[in-house]
Amino acid sequence: MGFKCGIVGLPNVGKSTLFNALTATAAAEAANFPFCTIEPNVGRVGVPDPRLDTIAKIGKSAKIVPTQLEFVDIAGLVRGASKGEGLGNQFLANIRETDAIIKVVRCFVDDNVTHVDGEVDPLRDAETIETELMLADMESLEKRQANLVKKARGNDKDAQQTLELVERTLKVLEAGKPARNTEIAEDEKKAFKMLQLLTSKPILYVCNVDEDSAATGNALSDKVAEMAAAQGAKSVVISAKIEEEVSQLDADDEKQEFLETLGLEETGLARVIRAGYELLNLITFFTVGPKEARAWTVRKGAKAPEAAGAIHTDFERGFIKAETIAYDDFVGLGGEQACKDAGKMRQEGKEYVVHDGDIMLFRFNV
Repeated sequence: MGFKCGIVGLPNVGKSTLFNALTATAAAEAANFPFCTIEPNVGRVGVPDPRLDTIAKIGKSAKIVPTQLEFVDIAGLVRGASKGEGLGNQFLANIRETDAIIKVVRCFVDDNVTHVDGEVDPLRDAETIETELMLADMESLEKRQANLVKKARGNDKDAQQTLELVERTLKVLEAGKPARNTEIAEDEKKAFKMLQLLTSKPILYVCNVDEDSAATGNALSDKVAEMAAAQGAKSVVISAKIEEEVSQLDADDEKQEFLETLGLEETGLARVIRAGYELLNLITFFTVGPKEARAWTVRKGAKAPEAAGAIHTDFERGFIKAETIAYDDFVGLGGEQACKDAGKMRQEGKEYVVHDGDIMLFRFNV
């Protein structure tokens, strides 16, 4: 079950530097000119979760496999992208495939790094990105609208319902608001998602600050945090330069020592991943055994068969039951057998809603 976060931003905001640090690679060339990233770069990173290490020790697992998020670094956006300016069309096609959008905004002043608009203003930059995405959404919906009108006149009920949804969303966009502000009924959610609107995706703002502001943020990042809170979005403060330096250190103790000298408790990577995970409304369950302890990702509210399907589609198709242990019980009692003896291993059926931290074993038959 893969989840993608698209990393977007104007040229020279530190977007590719951040991507390099997030994935601990140099796959995206970071250079001081627009469009240095010509193709989207994709990197997968493990989601930090100390619970996985704990259950692996208890289960004496030979291998530890964390759950992952996928980051897609997309060429720098410029004003006019919705009309195909710069690498606009390619940019927009790539971002439609992601589940959430990380907007990197520049919150540092450096005369040696040019800004496409001449001066640093993260709120203006964020507005430029949002405007381009809204214009692209409007164009996409208007193209669909003509075809839907024809079908609706022929008494196509599905087309009539979709047309009503499209028109309602267009009104929101025309009022200068993102598509995510559209009121959607529960039975419309699937159809709305199929519209693949850029401004319907959840947003995480990443404020790229100078190294001295990495621990506390600065006046510019404070403004972004206020804006994000007003939008119901999230924001994280990082220094892409620091993250780049940390990613080049091999030993964990070296990384920790380096961070502590800067007044930081953890990497920005850990904060970005955790915020992205929360943004997508995801939870983690675990499987554990002698061969491996593994974390798996499912959406919050997922039932046991869906969780089984995250491991293999056969598990979901032939689901019989799930043997489930709560994380606290597994750790507190010291493992699977102790939980069985204490009556803490539960037999759960198809209607069981998975809880974050559940340790599960699936029984199936195909």
